[in-house]
Amino acid sequence: MAAKEKRIKRGVSLYSFQNETFLGLMNLEDCIRTCAEMGAFGIEVIGEQSFWGWPEVGVEESAIADWHALMKKYKTTAVSHDFMLDYKRYKGRPMPFDEQVASVKRDIEFGARLGMKYIRALVSIDPAVLVAAAPYAEEKGLKILLEVHAPLHFDHPWIIRHAEAYEKSGSDALGFLPDMGMFVFKFPRVWKERFIRNGCPRHIADYIEKAYEDRVLSEYVLLNVREMGGEGPAMGMAETLRHNAAFEPKRMLDYMPRIHNIHGKFYEMTEDLEEYSIPYDEIVAVLKKGGYAGYICSEYEGNRWIEDAEEVRSVEQVRRQQEMLKRLIGEPDSKAMAA
Repeated sequence: MAAKEKRIKRGVSLYSFQNETFLGLMNLEDCIRTCAEMGAFGIEVIGEQSFWGWPEVGVEESAIADWHALMKKYKTTAVSHDFMLDYKRYKGRPMPFDEQVASVKRDIEFGARLGMKYIRALVSIDPAVLVAAAPYAEEKGLKILLEVHAPLHFDHPWIIRHAEAYEKSGSDALGFLPDMGMFVFKFPRVWKERFIRNGCPRHIADYIEKAYEDRVLSEYVLLNVREMGGEGPAMGMAETLRHNAAFEPKRMLDYMPRIHNIHGKFYEMTEDLEEYSIPYDEIVAVLKKGGYAGYICSEYEGNRWIEDAEEVRSVEQVRRQQEMLKRLIGEPDSKAMAA
């Protein structure tokens, strides 16, 4: 029998359902069941969203047991616990190094209790902190993945500094989690319309959109918008150009040995099952070329851009992305697999 082909797997960050969970429309089981029904069996969580009291108080064993029961019931896989390191949580002083390391170790412990393979580290964390915590991650059998998030990218000095620190440490427990928001090739339509509703004149919004797609330097755009009479929402829209850019997906190839999970960021899935602003066909082609066989976890962030004007339909948006990913990955039909 031929060896089973390694293929990219589909998952969902429950962050995608933040509106529904906040409003009490979906509980943890609803979220997990919904993912499983889509064939997205990898589950990624943010502890604060899914587990009461975290990280201020410990999570009770009964809640952990319920989590594992749900994983078993829906045949899902725990992929990642996305943790925060709030090193400015104390008024008047930043967390010293030892406290930061201890905080990361606490999240490692929590991720291990949930059966996670990975924990996601925010991009702002100093590499020395993660290197110091790596032996504990090795002991617990999971990896710490730094999220590479816009406006940072794989050629940014901060990311290069992390990569060098990881290699010098010799630890296999340190890696990267690219966020696909690095590859916003078109200005998201839902962003533009929200800024217009907030008061940005349409002609200025049209200019900013075109300037973004022409890759005009953000400082020039800000100056031009001010000269056009833009203020408030118009300047806010122009400021988004500082945070977003269209970097090259192929830059992931040089880092592929340390890439173990992907945030499938998206803002708007159209009825044609395409992401309006992010070229997932190019992205998935690069991941295939690099031999990536981990999860792409849907991460819907269009909700915050439309909730003032219409009902947020996160489940439908995630469903559309999952259908797109299924096609791009080349996932075989379930009936054919069973035959």
